[in-house]
Amino acid sequence: MAEARVKARLWVDMALRLGNNQGRYGTVLHRGDNDSGGVLVVLRGREGNWVLSQIRTAEGGAAWMRATGKAPVDQEAVDAYVAKQRRYDPDLWVLEFESPDGLPPFDGHIV
Repeated sequence: MAEARVKARLWVDMALRLGNNQGRYGTVLHRGDNDSGGVLVVLRGREGNWVLSQIRTAEGGAAWMRATGKAPVDQEAVDAYVAKQRRYDPDLWVLEFESPDGLPPFDGHIV
């Protein structure tokens, strides 16, 4: 049986609210499709930045991948990655959060 999917806009609103409640303030850098847009999350840490991308595990469950690698990257690398992904998917949401420890404000399996 397929996993129920939450509309993108509802998920984005939830993530921003969680971030604000935890002091990991977030903003929308690019609005995607309200119903079925994918999501990229930029995390701004003390030592650099990371981009998380939504993926599916081999079992079909939702997870997040550190798309720019395990090590933090500079703003130029973040901008290049986001621009490339937006060229492939113009319906993509891009969120940004303050994240001193490099972790998102929402629960999610990171691979």
